[in-house]
Formats: sequence, structure tokens, C-alpha cells
Amino acid sequence: MDRKHKNLKIKKDPRVFIIKDNLKKVKRIFAVVSGKGGVGKSSVSSLLSLILKKQGYKVGLLDLDFQGPTCHIILNRKNEMPNEKYGIVPPRINGIRFFSIVYFSKNEPLALRGVEISDMIIEALTIIKWGDLDYLVIDFPPGLSDEILDLIRFVKRMEVLIVTTPSILALETIEKTIRLLKNKIKILGLIENMKISNKDNVKNLAKKFSIKYLGFIPFDFNFENSINNHKLLKTDFAKKLEGIVKSLK
Repeated sequence: MDRKHKNLKIKKDPRVFIIKDNLKKVKRIFAVVSGKGGVGKSSVSSLLSLILKKQGYKVGLLDLDFQGPTCHIILNRKNEMPNEKYGIVPPRINGIRFFSIVYFSKNEPLALRGVEISDMIIEALTIIKWGDLDYLVIDFPPGLSDEILDLIRFVKRMEVLIVTTPSILALETIEKTIRLLKNKIKILGLIENMKISNKDNVKNLAKKFSIKYLGFIPFDFNFENSINNHKLLKTDFAKKLEGIVKSLK
């Protein structure tokens, strides 16, 4: 099916209207993206949700990384399961409405083709009932394929946070990510994670594309030890991210 006919099919898909209705009570939608894996996207998504909740907001977190979901580990999810009645109502984890594919995959690997991933994303957006939220944070899978293009089509109000490390290997992919998203959707800015030097490579990349450099998060050796012991918000990672969050309001 060529792109023209695919777009026509999407426009006629009744799920478009259901998704819009499901999200109508969500005030802002933050999409945390990166074309490169391993840059700390899930850590930023999870801590961003916890920080916003700590500040008194009603928050939801959707982990759409079907191949490597990890937000449930960071949030220390135990045996909570969503309620299923006229759709799926995400359970509250640390006060956050949270949904991940692990609820159904039982943490088994999912061998999915591109079209199957796209359909699963659209189906998730169709059946999940978020209710009244101040913020919905979406943790995207890495890559620049159907997943991100589908979300741009179906969730028009998304505001994108791009996460990268200062590695030249990561920046090569991040530049492609910016080129793909710029002029298609609102980019809030660039977050530099795991910074270990004074180099301004990430800041210069933001300047090149006239997008905001939101700040950096230094490499935090204590972050992983803080997972599952309720001390995440006391880490240097969280404290630095909390300063970045202030610029998003």
C-alpha cells in the first residue's frame, strides 16, 4: 500500500476519533524521544512523571517501547494490573497512572513486524482510558520508523522532548531525529543526559536547528542503586531534571 492510500485509510479509521476522545481531558502530552537507544529516555520519562506528580499534578505515563520496556522497573511496579471495563484504566504506580506492554507480555520478548507495532500502538491509544490528567508522558521506542510517524498522525497535541548523550555516535542519529520532527510537531527542546565533560556538542546542535537547549544531566553513578528503594527523587539525576522541568511550564 503506498503512502497516499495508507494516509487515506488512517483518515477513515474510526479509532482516530476514539483516540481524540480518550485524550480530551489530558491538558498536555509530553513525548520523550530519541532516535538512538541507550541514552536514558526511559529514565527521563519516569523521573519526569515522578517530579510532576511530586509537584501536585495529575500524571500519566505510557511506555511505548515494546521491544525493551523498562519504565515499570524504574517505578518499582509490583503486581498492579489495569482494570478492564469499557476499555483499560491504567493502575496507579507511585500515584501515577501507568501503562506498559509488560502488563500483557509478562515481560516476554515480542517478535513484531513494523505494521504490527503500528497497529498495537494505535490499539493502545484506542482502548486506554486516561481520564482527567494534567500531563501524559509518553516514552517512545528508539528509532525513526512507523512508531513515531503514527504518533505524530494520531496525537496532534504532542510536545516533544529529545534526549541524547554527548556521544558523537548518538548525535549523528539525534540530528536525523530533529530533521524528521522539525516543522511536523512542536519540539520543546533538547536534554543532554550523562554529561561527563565541558564540551558543548549538544548545545551547538540545538543552536544549529534553532531549538531550545533545555539543560544537561550529569552522569549519576548512584542512579541505578536508587531504583526500587524509593530514593530516585533524591538522586542528582532527579534534582537536575527538576530544574529542567521548570522551563517546560
